[in-house]
Amino acid sequence: LQAARKGIVLKVIPMNDRGELLLDEYEKLFSERTKLVSFAHVSNVLGTVNPAKEMVATAHAHGVPVLIDGAQSVPHMKVDVQDLDADFFAFSGHKVYGPTGVGVLYGKEEWLDKLPPYQGGGEMIQSVSFEKTTFNELPFKFEAGTPDYIGTTALAKALDYVSAIGMENIAAHEHELTRYAMQRLKEIDGMRIFGEAGNKSGVISFLVGNIHHLDMGTLLDRLGIAVRTGHHCAQPLMIRMGIEGTVRASFGLYNTKEEIDVLAAGIERVSRMF
Repeated sequence: LQAARKGIVLKVIPMNDRGELLLDEYEKLFSERTKLVSFAHVSNVLGTVNPAKEMVATAHAHGVPVLIDGAQSVPHMKVDVQDLDADFFAFSGHKVYGPTGVGVLYGKEEWLDKLPPYQGGGEMIQSVSFEKTTFNELPFKFEAGTPDYIGTTALAKALDYVSAIGMENIAAHEHELTRYAMQRLKEIDGMRIFGEAGNKSGVISFLVGNIHHLDMGTLLDRLGIAVRTGHHCAQPLMIRMGIEGTVRASFGLYNTKEEIDVLAAGIERVSRMF
């Protein structure tokens, strides 16, 4: 929307066929007019874990702030926004076992001081007159009206839950599941896996032969196997890969190798139908 309203030009970081961003090309995209860098910490389609700390350092060397989408990283690995040196970092609640409709936007104080509030309401002002309004100090400037204290309390409990398990333990478990699933799925005739980055999180996108992703997903669903199909809100990525969509299997802390065996058997059964 802002690109259309203000004439902002978007420059896209290219990737290789393994699903890894090309960092040399990334650095060439900067100019004196670059205002913001934004990227996903982990791809929701390919599972690629992008080298966030290195990419932030490159942007800061050019004097450019960075916004990181952490929706796919926070549930699966330990994240330290100070270590990353991110200027802004966002993630959603439901992907880290919390409620829907709530999430977190972290921002460095220097930037939050500069930014105006995006909505008005109670507590976000210090004084109001017909001549002038003075905004409240942080964080109240961005907390207009009654907050979703039920949602934020539930999200805090969810974060306590994964922290008690240990993010390192969750990451190790999901890494082993991903390794095993990649091995099992590659044994299936006609299997095409999209995204084989060296550093990969618990997401596998695939197609089998010429079977449409929706057909595969619908039939797997009838077998009691839950996957997602489509372009996964990433149509430009689908265009880059020359496809319309994929079937996506995602792993969480609750999944097991036995369930991966069921997935592989289900895919083979559906494939025989075609």
